[in-house]
Amino acid sequence: MTNYFDLELDLCGLTCPMPLLKTKQALNRLESGKVIKVMATDPASERDFIIFSQQSGIKLLHKEKLADKFSYWLQKP
Repeated sequence: MTNYFDLELDLCGLTCPMPLLKTKQALNRLESGKVIKVMATDPASERDFIIFSQQSGIKLLHKEKLADKFSYWLQKP
């Protein structure tokens, strides 16, 4: 499952709130049901994406952390 996505965003090096803002902009362009993979290095992104998913209805399908890189798979409803 974690290998599937329709769009990949590499937002490494950006700090809060830019990873979430750029993700929202990309999600607005996607069709319903599409999956976006986001990569970020900002530790605050973990909290931001969890809260964003809970409040927006965007599904957080999976998240993982490898070294200093966070990856999130989000699905537009």
